[in-house]
Amino acid sequence: MLLAPFAASTLALETRALLTRLDRLQPFALVMPMVAAARVSPEASGAIERYLLDGRRTLRNRVLDYLRWLRHPGVGASPEEAQRRFAFLKLRFNVALTQFDIFANALTVRGEIGNGVWLAGLDATAEDALSLDTDYYEAPPVVTYLDRGHGAAIRRARTRLPGGGRNPVAIIRVPRERMVGSGIASSLVHEAGHQGAALLDLLPSLRIELQARQCATAGAEHLAWQLWERWISEIVADFWAVAKLGVGATQGLMGVVSLPRAFVFRVQFDDPHPFPWIRVKLSAALGNMLFPDPQWKLLDDLWEAFYPRTGLDDERLQVINALEATMPAFLRLLTSHRPRALRGAALIRAFDLTSRRPERLRALFRDSRGRATTLQSLPPTLALAVLGQAKQDRLLSPERESRIVADLLTRLGLQRALTRARGAPAPTAAAA
Repeated sequence: MLLAPFAASTLALETRALLTRLDRLQPFALVMPMVAAARVSPEASGAIERYLLDGRRTLRNRVLDYLRWLRHPGVGASPEEAQRRFAFLKLRFNVALTQFDIFANALTVRGEIGNGVWLAGLDATAEDALSLDTDYYEAPPVVTYLDRGHGAAIRRARTRLPGGGRNPVAIIRVPRERMVGSGIASSLVHEAGHQGAALLDLLPSLRIELQARQCATAGAEHLAWQLWERWISEIVADFWAVAKLGVGATQGLMGVVSLPRAFVFRVQFDDPHPFPWIRVKLSAALGNMLFPDPQWKLLDDLWEAFYPRTGLDDERLQVINALEATMPAFLRLLTSHRPRALRGAALIRAFDLTSRRPERLRALFRDSRGRATTLQSLPPTLALAVLGQAKQDRLLSPERESRIVADLLTRLGLQRALTRARGAPAPTAAAA
Protein backbone atom coordinates (compact mmCIF):
# COMPACT_ATOMS: atom_id res chain seq x y z
CA MET A 1 0.00 0.00 0.00
CA LEU A 2 1.52 3.30 -1.14
CA LEU A 3 1.42 6.56 0.79
CA ALA A 4 -1.81 8.34 -0.18
CA PRO A 5 -1.80 12.14 -0.72
CA PHE A 6 -4.02 12.69 2.33
CA ALA A 7 -1.68 10.68 4.58
CA ALA A 8 1.34 12.50 3.17
CA SER A 9 -0.22 15.92 3.75
CA THR A 10 -1.20 14.94 7.31
CA LEU A 11 2.38 13.99 8.14
CA ALA A 12 3.71 17.10 6.41
CA LEU A 13 1.42 19.36 8.45
CA GLU A 14 2.43 17.66 11.70
CA THR A 15 6.09 17.94 10.75
CA ARG A 16 5.77 21.63 9.91
CA ALA A 17 4.05 22.11 13.27
CA LEU A 18 7.13 20.64 14.93
CA LEU A 19 9.21 23.15 13.00
CA THR A 20 7.14 26.11 14.22
CA ARG A 21 7.49 24.94 17.83
CA LEU A 22 11.22 24.50 17.36
CA ASP A 23 11.47 28.07 16.10
CA ARG A 24 9.91 29.32 19.35
CA LEU A 25 12.87 28.04 21.38
CA GLN A 26 14.74 31.31 21.65
CA PRO A 27 18.22 31.79 23.12
CA PHE A 28 18.15 32.21 26.89
CA ALA A 29 19.80 35.60 26.50
CA LEU A 30 16.51 36.86 25.00
CA VAL A 31 14.04 35.35 27.44
CA MET A 32 15.61 35.01 30.91
CA PRO A 33 14.82 37.98 33.20
CA MET A 34 17.65 38.50 35.66
CA VAL A 35 19.82 41.30 36.95
CA ALA A 36 23.38 41.41 35.68
CA ALA A 37 24.83 40.17 38.97
CA ALA A 38 22.69 37.00 38.77
CA ARG A 39 23.88 35.91 35.36
CA VAL A 40 25.91 32.79 34.84
CA SER A 41 29.48 33.19 33.67
CA PRO A 42 30.06 34.03 29.98
CA GLU A 43 31.78 30.65 29.62
CA ALA A 44 28.74 28.79 30.97
CA SER A 45 26.25 30.91 29.00
CA GLY A 46 28.21 30.53 25.77
CA ALA A 47 28.63 26.78 26.20
CA ILE A 48 24.90 26.27 26.84
CA GLU A 49 23.76 28.51 23.98
CA ARG A 50 26.17 26.88 21.52
CA TYR A 51 25.11 23.39 22.54
CA LEU A 52 21.40 24.13 22.19
CA LEU A 53 21.89 26.07 18.95
CA ASP A 54 23.78 23.15 17.41
CA GLY A 55 21.04 20.77 18.56
CA ARG A 56 18.26 22.93 17.09
CA ARG A 57 20.17 23.31 13.82
CA THR A 58 20.66 19.55 13.54
CA LEU A 59 17.00 18.87 14.33
CA ARG A 60 15.82 21.52 11.85
CA ASN A 61 17.88 19.86 9.12
CA ARG A 62 16.33 16.49 9.95
CA VAL A 63 12.84 17.98 9.79
CA LEU A 64 13.53 19.55 6.41
CA ASP A 65 15.06 16.31 5.14
CA TYR A 66 11.91 14.46 6.17
CA LEU A 67 9.66 16.97 4.39
CA ARG A 68 11.74 16.55 1.23
CA TRP A 69 11.53 12.77 1.63
CA LEU A 70 7.74 12.97 1.84
CA ARG A 71 7.68 14.69 -1.53
CA HIS A 72 10.20 12.31 -3.09
CA PRO A 73 11.01 9.41 -2.72
CA GLY A 74 8.53 9.00 0.16
CA VAL A 75 5.61 8.95 -2.27
CA GLY A 76 6.60 5.36 -3.06
CA ALA A 77 6.80 4.34 0.61
CA SER A 78 4.10 2.74 2.73
CA PRO A 79 2.09 4.76 5.30
CA GLU A 80 3.67 2.61 8.02
CA GLU A 81 7.18 3.57 6.89
CA ALA A 82 6.29 7.26 6.69
CA GLN A 83 4.74 7.19 10.17
CA ARG A 84 7.74 5.31 11.57
CA ARG A 85 10.09 8.01 10.30
CA PHE A 86 7.86 10.74 11.71
CA ALA A 87 7.67 9.01 15.10
CA PHE A 88 11.48 8.91 15.39
CA LEU A 89 11.65 12.54 14.30
CA LYS A 90 9.17 13.46 17.04
CA LEU A 91 11.28 11.60 19.59
CA ARG A 92 14.27 13.70 18.55
CA PHE A 93 12.11 16.82 18.94
CA ASN A 94 11.11 15.76 22.47
CA VAL A 95 14.77 15.19 23.31
CA ALA A 96 15.54 18.76 22.20
CA LEU A 97 12.77 20.06 24.48
CA THR A 98 13.99 17.93 27.40
CA GLN A 99 17.51 19.25 27.06
CA PHE A 100 16.23 22.82 26.73
CA ASP A 101 14.21 22.35 29.93
CA ILE A 102 17.22 21.00 31.83
CA PHE A 103 19.06 24.27 31.28
CA ALA A 104 15.91 26.40 31.57
CA ASN A 105 15.16 24.95 35.02
CA ALA A 106 18.69 25.80 36.11
CA LEU A 107 18.45 29.37 34.83
CA THR A 108 14.86 30.41 35.57
CA VAL A 109 15.43 30.80 39.32
CA ARG A 110 18.04 33.46 38.51
CA GLY A 111 15.14 35.83 38.06
CA GLU A 112 14.20 35.58 41.75
CA ILE A 113 15.13 38.70 43.71
CA GLY A 114 18.01 37.90 46.06
CA ASN A 115 18.29 34.23 45.18
CA GLY A 116 19.47 34.98 41.65
CA VAL A 117 22.50 36.95 42.83
CA TRP A 118 23.24 34.41 45.56
CA LEU A 119 23.38 31.71 42.89
CA ALA A 120 26.01 33.70 41.01
CA GLY A 121 27.97 33.69 44.27
CA LEU A 122 27.48 29.94 44.54
CA ASP A 123 28.74 29.58 40.95
CA ALA A 124 31.94 31.33 42.01
CA THR A 125 32.18 29.10 45.09
CA ALA A 126 31.73 25.91 43.07
CA GLU A 127 34.36 27.03 40.57
CA ASP A 128 36.75 27.71 43.43
CA ALA A 129 35.96 24.26 44.86
CA LEU A 130 37.20 22.76 41.59
CA SER A 131 40.49 24.64 41.72
CA LEU A 132 43.54 22.71 42.93
CA ASP A 133 47.05 23.83 43.81
CA THR A 134 48.26 22.86 40.33
CA ASP A 135 46.45 22.98 36.99
CA TYR A 136 45.80 19.26 36.71
CA TYR A 137 42.74 19.71 34.50
CA GLU A 138 40.60 22.25 32.70
CA ALA A 139 37.58 22.84 34.91
CA PRO A 140 34.22 23.23 33.14
CA PRO A 141 31.85 26.17 33.66
CA VAL A 142 29.47 25.66 36.59
CA VAL A 143 25.80 26.61 36.92
CA THR A 144 24.00 26.27 40.25
CA TYR A 145 20.27 26.40 40.87
CA LEU A 146 17.77 25.99 43.68
CA ASP A 147 15.14 23.28 43.82
CA ARG A 148 12.96 21.45 46.29
CA GLY A 149 14.18 18.29 47.93
CA HIS A 150 16.48 17.23 50.74
CA GLY A 151 19.84 16.62 49.07
CA ALA A 152 22.02 18.34 46.50
CA ALA A 153 22.90 16.72 43.18
CA ILE A 154 25.10 17.31 40.15
CA ARG A 155 24.75 16.68 36.45
CA ARG A 156 28.44 16.54 35.61
CA ALA A 157 29.94 18.27 32.62
CA ARG A 158 30.91 16.04 29.68
CA THR A 159 28.42 13.34 30.67
CA ARG A 160 25.60 12.13 28.45
CA LEU A 161 22.39 14.15 28.43
CA PRO A 162 18.98 12.48 28.01
CA GLY A 163 18.66 11.56 24.36
CA GLY A 164 22.38 11.90 23.67
CA GLY A 165 24.92 14.69 23.53
CA ARG A 166 27.56 15.75 26.07
CA ASN A 167 26.62 18.19 28.78
CA PRO A 168 28.66 21.39 28.20
CA VAL A 169 28.55 22.62 31.82
CA ALA A 170 28.38 21.22 35.35
CA ILE A 171 24.89 21.81 36.78
CA ILE A 172 24.59 21.64 40.56
CA ARG A 173 21.18 21.50 42.20
CA VAL A 174 21.07 23.02 45.67
CA PRO A 175 18.09 22.30 47.94
CA ARG A 176 16.37 25.42 49.18
CA GLU A 177 16.37 24.11 52.75
CA ARG A 178 20.20 24.35 52.75
CA MET A 179 20.17 28.11 52.08
CA VAL A 180 20.27 28.99 55.76
CA GLY A 181 23.96 29.66 56.47
CA SER A 182 27.44 28.35 55.80
CA GLY A 183 26.06 24.79 55.73
CA ILE A 184 25.19 25.39 52.08
CA ALA A 185 28.89 25.10 51.33
CA SER A 186 29.07 21.48 52.49
CA SER A 187 26.47 20.30 49.98
CA LEU A 188 27.83 22.48 47.19
CA VAL A 189 31.47 21.45 47.54
CA HIS A 190 30.51 17.79 47.94
CA GLU A 191 28.83 17.92 44.53
CA ALA A 192 31.78 19.82 43.04
CA GLY A 193 33.93 17.00 44.42
CA HIS A 194 32.09 14.52 42.22
CA GLN A 195 33.04 16.65 39.21
CA GLY A 196 36.63 17.00 40.38
CA ALA A 197 36.98 13.26 40.92
CA ALA A 198 35.73 12.64 37.39
CA LEU A 199 38.19 15.17 35.94
CA LEU A 200 41.05 13.42 37.76
CA ASP A 201 39.66 9.98 36.81
CA LEU A 202 40.11 9.02 40.45
CA LEU A 203 37.60 6.25 40.92
CA PRO A 204 38.91 3.53 38.56
CA SER A 205 42.41 3.47 40.07
CA LEU A 206 41.05 3.71 43.61
CA ARG A 207 38.77 0.76 42.97
CA ILE A 208 41.73 -1.33 41.82
CA GLU A 209 43.53 -0.68 45.11
CA LEU A 210 40.41 -1.40 47.15
CA GLN A 211 39.78 -4.64 45.28
CA ALA A 212 43.35 -5.71 46.05
CA ARG A 213 42.64 -5.18 49.76
CA GLN A 214 39.52 -7.33 49.45
CA CYS A 215 41.52 -10.16 47.91
CA ALA A 216 43.98 -10.04 50.80
CA THR A 217 41.35 -10.24 53.56
CA ALA A 218 38.54 -12.50 54.71
CA GLY A 219 35.45 -12.45 56.88
CA ALA A 220 34.23 -9.18 58.36
CA GLU A 221 37.35 -7.33 57.23
CA HIS A 222 36.74 -8.45 53.65
CA LEU A 223 33.17 -7.12 53.89
CA ALA A 224 34.46 -3.78 55.19
CA TRP A 225 36.77 -3.32 52.20
CA GLN A 226 33.89 -4.29 49.91
CA LEU A 227 31.80 -1.52 51.44
CA TRP A 228 34.60 1.05 51.18
CA GLU A 229 34.77 0.25 47.47
CA ARG A 230 30.99 0.39 47.09
CA TRP A 231 30.93 3.82 48.73
CA ILE A 232 34.12 5.28 47.27
CA SER A 233 32.43 7.81 44.95
CA GLU A 234 30.55 9.48 47.82
CA ILE A 235 33.53 9.23 50.14
CA VAL A 236 35.81 11.00 47.66
CA ALA A 237 33.24 13.80 47.39
CA ASP A 238 33.11 14.05 51.21
CA PHE A 239 36.92 14.14 51.30
CA TRP A 240 36.86 17.00 48.77
CA ALA A 241 34.46 18.94 50.98
CA VAL A 242 36.55 18.47 54.13
CA ALA A 243 39.76 19.42 52.29
CA LYS A 244 38.14 22.65 51.08
CA LEU A 245 35.94 23.60 54.06
CA GLY A 246 37.50 22.04 57.13
CA VAL A 247 35.10 21.46 60.01
CA GLY A 248 32.30 23.24 58.14
CA ALA A 249 32.01 20.21 55.85
CA THR A 250 31.37 17.82 58.74
CA GLN A 251 28.93 20.25 60.35
CA GLY A 252 27.01 20.48 57.10
CA LEU A 253 26.98 16.72 56.64
CA MET A 254 25.60 16.24 60.15
CA GLY A 255 22.84 18.69 59.30
CA VAL A 256 21.88 16.73 56.18
CA VAL A 257 21.89 13.22 57.69
CA SER A 258 20.42 14.01 61.13
CA LEU A 259 17.43 11.75 60.59
CA PRO A 260 15.38 9.40 62.76
CA ARG A 261 17.56 6.65 64.25
CA ALA A 262 16.19 3.94 61.98
CA PHE A 263 17.52 5.79 58.91
CA VAL A 264 20.86 6.69 60.47
CA PHE A 265 21.67 3.03 61.16
CA ARG A 266 20.08 1.59 58.02
CA VAL A 267 22.86 -0.46 56.39
CA GLN A 268 22.06 -1.12 52.72
CA PHE A 269 24.79 -3.01 50.91
CA ASP A 270 23.61 -1.91 47.47
CA ASP A 271 23.50 1.82 48.32
CA PRO A 272 26.40 3.91 46.92
CA HIS A 273 26.13 6.18 50.00
CA PRO A 274 27.64 5.12 53.32
CA PHE A 275 24.90 4.82 55.92
CA PRO A 276 24.65 8.14 57.79
CA TRP A 277 26.15 7.01 61.10
CA ILE A 278 29.42 5.77 59.65
CA ARG A 279 29.53 8.60 57.11
CA VAL A 280 29.72 11.25 59.83
CA LYS A 281 32.30 9.20 61.75
CA LEU A 282 34.40 8.96 58.59
CA SER A 283 34.11 12.69 57.90
CA ALA A 284 35.36 13.49 61.41
CA ALA A 285 38.22 11.03 61.06
CA LEU A 286 39.15 12.59 57.72
CA GLY A 287 39.12 16.04 59.29
CA ASN A 288 41.37 14.90 62.11
CA MET A 289 43.82 13.40 59.62
CA LEU A 290 43.97 16.54 57.47
CA PHE A 291 43.68 19.16 60.22
CA PRO A 292 44.53 17.67 63.65
CA ASP A 293 42.59 19.44 66.39
CA PRO A 294 40.56 18.41 69.50
CA GLN A 295 37.38 19.66 67.80
CA TRP A 296 37.07 16.49 65.74
CA LYS A 297 36.80 14.29 68.82
CA LEU A 298 34.16 16.67 70.15
CA LEU A 299 32.11 16.15 66.99
CA ASP A 300 32.70 12.40 67.03
CA ASP A 301 31.61 12.15 70.66
CA LEU A 302 28.60 14.37 69.95
CA TRP A 303 27.49 12.09 67.12
CA GLU A 304 27.87 9.03 69.36
CA ALA A 305 25.76 10.79 71.99
CA PHE A 306 23.05 11.67 69.49
CA TYR A 307 23.01 8.14 68.03
CA PRO A 308 24.46 5.63 70.52
CA ARG A 309 25.17 2.20 69.11
CA THR A 310 23.54 0.55 72.11
CA GLY A 311 20.64 -1.67 71.21
CA LEU A 312 21.84 -2.49 67.70
CA ASP A 313 21.63 -6.09 66.54
CA ASP A 314 24.80 -8.20 66.32
CA GLU A 315 24.94 -8.09 62.52
CA ARG A 316 25.07 -4.29 62.35
CA LEU A 317 27.50 -4.10 65.25
CA GLN A 318 29.79 -6.51 63.43
CA VAL A 319 29.70 -4.33 60.30
CA ILE A 320 30.38 -1.16 62.32
CA ASN A 321 33.27 -2.78 64.20
CA ALA A 322 34.85 -3.97 60.94
CA LEU A 323 34.49 -0.55 59.35
CA GLU A 324 36.02 1.19 62.35
CA ALA A 325 38.89 -1.31 62.46
CA THR A 326 39.76 -0.76 58.77
CA MET A 327 39.06 2.99 58.70
CA PRO A 328 42.63 4.15 59.47
CA ALA A 329 44.08 1.97 56.71
CA PHE A 330 41.36 3.06 54.33
CA LEU A 331 42.03 6.75 54.98
CA ARG A 332 45.76 6.25 54.42
CA LEU A 333 45.00 4.50 51.14
CA LEU A 334 42.68 7.32 50.03
CA THR A 335 44.86 10.28 50.94
CA SER A 336 48.09 8.74 49.64
CA HIS A 337 46.56 7.56 46.37
CA ARG A 338 48.52 8.72 43.31
CA PRO A 339 46.28 8.83 40.22
CA ARG A 340 47.93 9.34 36.87
CA ALA A 341 46.31 12.78 36.47
CA LEU A 342 48.22 14.10 39.50
CA ARG A 343 51.53 13.24 37.79
CA GLY A 344 52.99 11.36 40.73
CA ALA A 345 51.55 13.50 43.52
CA ALA A 346 49.43 12.02 46.30
CA LEU A 347 45.81 13.12 46.42
CA ILE A 348 46.35 14.91 49.74
CA ARG A 349 48.98 17.14 48.06
CA ALA A 350 46.53 18.48 45.47
CA PHE A 351 44.77 20.70 48.04
CA ASP A 352 45.86 23.83 49.89
CA LEU A 353 45.52 22.36 53.36
CA THR A 354 47.72 24.92 55.12
CA SER A 355 45.20 27.73 54.72
CA ARG A 356 42.40 25.52 56.13
CA ARG A 357 44.13 24.61 59.37
CA PRO A 358 41.89 25.50 62.33
CA GLU A 359 44.40 27.96 63.78
CA ARG A 360 44.63 29.75 60.41
CA LEU A 361 40.83 29.90 60.06
CA ARG A 362 40.51 31.27 63.58
CA ALA A 363 43.09 33.96 62.83
CA LEU A 364 41.27 34.94 59.64
CA PHE A 365 38.00 35.29 61.53
CA ARG A 366 39.63 37.47 64.18
CA ASP A 367 41.26 39.66 61.56
CA SER A 368 38.10 40.00 59.45
CA ARG A 369 35.73 40.21 62.43
CA GLY A 370 33.40 38.23 60.24
CA ARG A 371 32.81 41.10 57.83
CA ALA A 372 31.77 40.04 54.34
CA THR A 373 33.64 43.04 52.93
CA THR A 374 36.88 41.46 54.15
CA LEU A 375 35.97 37.82 53.56
CA GLN A 376 35.20 38.45 49.89
CA SER A 377 38.92 39.01 49.24
CA LEU A 378 39.51 35.33 50.12
CA PRO A 379 38.81 32.35 47.86
CA PRO A 380 35.09 31.66 48.36
CA THR A 381 35.56 28.19 49.87
CA LEU A 382 38.15 29.58 52.28
CA ALA A 383 35.79 32.37 53.34
CA LEU A 384 33.07 29.81 54.06
CA ALA A 385 35.59 27.61 55.89
CA VAL A 386 36.35 30.58 58.13
CA LEU A 387 32.66 30.93 58.97
CA GLY A 388 32.29 27.20 59.59
CA GLN A 389 35.20 27.27 62.02
CA ALA A 390 33.77 30.29 63.83
CA LYS A 391 30.46 28.49 64.14
CA GLN A 392 32.22 25.44 65.57
CA ASP A 393 34.03 27.68 68.08
CA ARG A 394 30.68 29.25 69.10
CA LEU A 395 31.82 32.68 67.92
CA LEU A 396 29.06 33.05 65.34
CA SER A 397 25.32 32.95 65.96
CA PRO A 398 23.01 31.39 63.36
CA GLU A 399 21.38 34.77 62.79
CA ARG A 400 24.65 36.56 62.11
CA GLU A 401 25.98 33.63 60.10
CA SER A 402 22.97 33.78 57.78
CA ARG A 403 23.39 37.53 57.27
CA ILE A 404 27.12 37.21 56.54
CA VAL A 405 26.64 34.35 54.06
CA ALA A 406 23.87 36.24 52.23
CA ASP A 407 26.05 39.36 52.06
CA LEU A 408 29.09 37.36 50.98
CA LEU A 409 27.25 35.54 48.17
CA THR A 410 25.74 38.84 46.98
CA ARG A 411 29.15 40.49 46.89
CA LEU A 412 30.67 37.54 45.02
CA GLY A 413 27.91 37.70 42.40
CA LEU A 414 28.25 41.47 42.05
CA GLN A 415 32.04 41.24 41.86
CA ARG A 416 31.78 38.82 38.94
CA ALA A 417 29.27 41.06 37.16
CA LEU A 418 31.39 44.21 37.57
CA THR A 419 34.53 42.42 36.43
CA ARG A 420 32.75 41.24 33.30
CA ALA A 421 31.39 44.73 32.68
CA ARG A 422 34.93 46.09 32.68
CA GLY A 423 35.81 43.56 30.02
CA ALA A 424 38.29 41.76 32.23
CA PRO A 425 38.45 38.00 32.72
CA ALA A 426 36.64 36.51 35.68
CA PRO A 427 38.52 37.23 38.90
CA THR A 428 40.84 34.62 40.32
CA ALA A 429 40.61 33.99 44.02
CA ALA A 430 43.02 36.08 46.04
CA ALA A 431 45.56 34.26 48.15
CA ALA A 432 44.83 34.15 51.84
